[in-house]
Amino acid sequence: MRAAAGLEFAGVSRAFTVAGQARPVLAGIDLTVAPGEVIALLGPSGCGKSTLLRLAAGLDTPTTGSVSVDGRPVRGVESRCAVVFQEPRLLPWRTLHRNVAYGLPRGVTGPAAAAEVDRLLELVGLGGFARHRPRQLSGGMAQRAALARALALQPGVLLLDEPFASLDALTRLRMQDLLADVQRTAGTTVLLVTHDVEEALHLADRVVLLGAGEESIRLVLPVPGARPRDRGDSALAELRTALLTELGVRTLQGRKHA
Repeated sequence: MRAAAGLEFAGVSRAFTVAGQARPVLAGIDLTVAPGEVIALLGPSGCGKSTLLRLAAGLDTPTTGSVSVDGRPVRGVESRCAVVFQEPRLLPWRTLHRNVAYGLPRGVTGPAAAAEVDRLLELVGLGGFARHRPRQLSGGMAQRAALARALALQPGVLLLDEPFASLDALTRLRMQDLLADVQRTAGTTVLLVTHDVEEALHLADRVVLLGAGEESIRLVLPVPGARPRDRGDSALAELRTALLTELGVRTLQGRKHA
């Protein structure tokens, strides 16, 4: 597995042209992510969370500023990053084993490739499903396969764009725990886009709250305690209230203090 990589956004802004006018989505992003750190990006729809992920992956280019991985600028599709999207995007005509193998770096072939795919399938709890095709999998299993395929690339940075958004509540909790286990095993740096405050607090070392305005980063909140965390920890409950308040959601606790 490739070593975890650092990620840096320096003065990053991104604007899109709509009807002949520039529409800013991100502005003044200065953020440094340490190797092996897990960062969760929170914020309302349209604040640029997914755009920031695309900039890190080299799927888009900043209007101003720069993005770098391990001190080297991102120019074009970034081979040191792997992306997991909301949908698994598995190839339906391939077995699970071959879908995961599709993510392997060039040059990894033969018995070594097969052994690595087997290892990754075991890592995400799919060791007994190598010969299954995507149509034979549940939603959670398919997303686990997508995670294994991303890890096959041996990324220095794993970019997750709301990967559990389409799953039912119980499967989502299980996938969160799986991601935490996988990250501890692989040690990779993680940038996670989510709308789920509790998910962010459970998984991340820091939560970055994005919003509109001249400075897109509204708040950077360190999450206390080592991972894995107890979802019932009272310290997390206090942070949850603070984040929801920043997002404009009034909680029962917030009303008591109003």
